[in-house]
Amino acid sequence: MTFVFTIAMRMLPIKRLHLYMIKSYIGPFIFTFLIAVFVLLMQFLWKYIDEFVGKGIAWNIMAELFSYASINFIPMALPLAILLSSIMTFGNLGEYFELTAMKASGISLYRIMYPLIMFVVILSIAAFLFSNYVLPVANLKFYSLLFDVRSQRPEIIIKPGVFYNGIDNYSIRVSGKNKENNMLYNVMIYDHSNIRGNTSVMISDSGKLALSPNKDFLLIELYHGKKYEELTDNAQQWAKTFPHQFQAFDEQKAKIALSGFTFTRSDESLFKEHYRMLNIVQLSKTEDSLQNEYNKFKQNYKNMVCQQAFFKTATKDSIVKASDTIKINLKKVLSRFNTSEQQQIMEIALNNARSQQAFIQTTKDEDESKRSWIVKHKIEFHQKFTLSFACLVLFFIGAPLGAIIRRGGLGMPVVVSVLFFILYYILSLSGEKFAKEMVMPAWQGIWLSSAILFPIGILLTYNAMSDSNLIPVHRILNAIYTIFARFKKRKQ
Repeated sequence: MTFVFTIAMRMLPIKRLHLYMIKSYIGPFIFTFLIAVFVLLMQFLWKYIDEFVGKGIAWNIMAELFSYASINFIPMALPLAILLSSIMTFGNLGEYFELTAMKASGISLYRIMYPLIMFVVILSIAAFLFSNYVLPVANLKFYSLLFDVRSQRPEIIIKPGVFYNGIDNYSIRVSGKNKENNMLYNVMIYDHSNIRGNTSVMISDSGKLALSPNKDFLLIELYHGKKYEELTDNAQQWAKTFPHQFQAFDEQKAKIALSGFTFTRSDESLFKEHYRMLNIVQLSKTEDSLQNEYNKFKQNYKNMVCQQAFFKTATKDSIVKASDTIKINLKKVLSRFNTSEQQQIMEIALNNARSQQAFIQTTKDEDESKRSWIVKHKIEFHQKFTLSFACLVLFFIGAPLGAIIRRGGLGMPVVVSVLFFILYYILSLSGEKFAKEMVMPAWQGIWLSSAILFPIGILLTYNAMSDSNLIPVHRILNAIYTIFARFKKRKQ
């Protein structure tokens, strides 16, 4: 009993330490994660602001779009949050000498980091599950909804003195507007629905335009106007003079059917085959089927080239020996024909060569397209794993850096975090680009950033745990801090 009590008393401070470390880490992590998502969301809004303005999209649709966009940005925001919060947490512990006190009491840096390592491991597993199961569904809903929003037509806004052509087959012009009673003055409406140009025109002193409640129709009310329309049974004879119909009216009402102004949701099944909407199992199956299709394409291409280039299909029984070949003197053969026949033969040969060249180029483009589509599936497959691994790598960079820097808050830690994240982001983009351009295999390109940063994380962790000078971190950080301090003074 005494033994158990002793063990419990020894474990109690460790448990308190673990809880304290997790509590110290959770706050900065949530804060930095939300900030990162918000910044990325503002970047998304800035990019597509022109696509959203003036379309009268309901607030709930926009809220749904932004929520899916936020989920889509998690793979980028999560590694940055882990890196920044790790540096901030251990920087705060070092700044207030808590880390020194823990080490002085006999607790190693590994023991101090242990609860956060477990937390990040669990977070990495959750990131993998999120990337494999949640992200494909969120991508499907996000991209389908974004497509619908971008396809939505802007609201009808008619400016005085300018023809409005946003309605199919109609052009509308007004000279003035009264915002208080929604009256329009000197209204001119051209009807192009009969495909014969401006053959139907309505002119009125004033009028009103309004949308039906479901935005399916444009309701027109015109006052004190005239209608002119050319009449013909033959639409091809547009250049001739036709009989016309003239009508004066005190009040005229019309209804124009609208298309594209009502917000409609696309069928999500149209987008579900895209590689971004697939999980690991689906990506693997799709990649296998695409590879089999590509192999058949290559074999068919070889056979077609042999046939069109007048070669025999290579088999064991049909090997042409060098001794059996015949050399032909082209000039001697052509001399047997007159000039006209020679010219005809050369034109036929030239056309055949051009046809072969066009066929080869078309096939080459199709080959590159198929290979590129397979590579994109491979990239997406490996990216399901790189997110979770990047969380671990950036933690083992941020935690030891925070212990070495010994500065908390949002000053130096933010600068260092941003620099490392920029390095990670550049390496990730470069590797992905190399993979897409087939400069290197897909797995090498996607794992490039992790392969470079992982050894750095190991060295930094070893440097912090052993208090060695294997890497002159202090010198590097002091140099960075000095540069930023000088830049700040110049600005002031």
